[in-house]
Amino acid sequence: MVELDFIGDGLIRLAGQKVEISGWVKTGREQGKGSFAFLEVNDGSCAANLQVKVDACVSDVSKLVATGTCLTVDGCLKIPPEGKATKQKIELSAEKVIDVGTVDPATYPIPKTKLTLEHLRDYTNFRARTTTMAAVTRIRRKITLEAHLFCDEHDICHIHTPIITTSDCEGAGEMFQVTTLINQSDDKSPTEADIEAAKLIVKEKGEAVAQLKAAKASKQEITASVAQLTEAKETLAKVEERSRLKPGLPKKDGKIDYSQDFFARQAFLTVSGQLHAETYACSMGDVYTFGPTFRAEKSHTSRHLAEFWMVEVELAFAGVEEAMNCAEALVKDICNSLLEKCDDDMKLMAKNVDKACIDRLLLVASTGFGRVTYTEAITLLEKAVAQGKKFENQVEWGIDLASEHERSFFFYNP
Repeated sequence: MVELDFIGDGLIRLAGQKVEISGWVKTGREQGKGSFAFLEVNDGSCAANLQVKVDACVSDVSKLVATGTCLTVDGCLKIPPEGKATKQKIELSAEKVIDVGTVDPATYPIPKTKLTLEHLRDYTNFRARTTTMAAVTRIRRKITLEAHLFCDEHDICHIHTPIITTSDCEGAGEMFQVTTLINQSDDKSPTEADIEAAKLIVKEKGEAVAQLKAAKASKQEITASVAQLTEAKETLAKVEERSRLKPGLPKKDGKIDYSQDFFARQAFLTVSGQLHAETYACSMGDVYTFGPTFRAEKSHTSRHLAEFWMVEVELAFAGVEEAMNCAEALVKDICNSLLEKCDDDMKLMAKNVDKACIDRLLLVASTGFGRVTYTEAITLLEKAVAQGKKFENQVEWGIDLASEHERSFFFYNP
């Protein structure tokens, strides 16, 4: 018996063998007036499903066909007879259904039909069960892995940079703040009755310790009672401290007093690990960080995410040309990896989400990146304006290039 940890076309090489598979039913249908059922089972390892045939003598097929059912099955892998009208290259003939996790079809929120991404936001705990989100997750996994492999192969050391920081490394000022002061300000101040109640508990616990000592109780009993007394005293101290706090945020000289905050100063979610990576590069050579970053820009476009993951490479003893070479090689390496190792998932994306995604990967992987100086870019944009191109942001030397400027031309370098 082979216990499989994947489902896909690779199973063809195991035809004739007895295996054990686990997964979730994507679709199921009873046949032969309930005498058997066909199940499309997926274990999340790839886009492909495995067809499982279950006879009624093996298990109650009515409990297996609902979309979302989780099961573990023992059986024999078989290649369907030639000429049989089926898309399946191989199927599993079930000999034993070991475990079944049933679902209620009336309330299960992920049906067979395609759902919009907006709808799935209401069912975040189930969305990974959809074909699209599962494919996105596998693609992201491959991108992450290839980024790490690329840096490792080029001796670029991986470092971890803080998620909570006091630095605004890009000077944008749009950062999410991390503070405990709001929690404290929202707490209801203890009343005199609360303080007296805490004092009474301390008194009772103290008397209990004294009584145990007078009765020459065991060391274990006295120790336990002393621990309860200590806890009661600590609670009293906290209650008294909270009673002295003024409502609202603590202030000093008219400003928020961050000296009473957790870090005793302002702290934020990081917008970049760049500054920390630079310090490591100045002692360890080439380094990179790959982690979550947070931006608080008030924008709801895909170009301004509140949270995203970013690869940041800092090369020691390198100029702009070397940095550009590294960036281009990394992007091309990832594109080639997706084309070679995520073929099924990328085809699914092209079919359901973005028809041109594979073509773009091929273009990026096979085309040299164009490189121009800032001045050359402004010159090209000015030529575009002279030819009738209109921009919301005026084009002149010294401006920061906006998204509309970046999208207006494509540099080709064979």
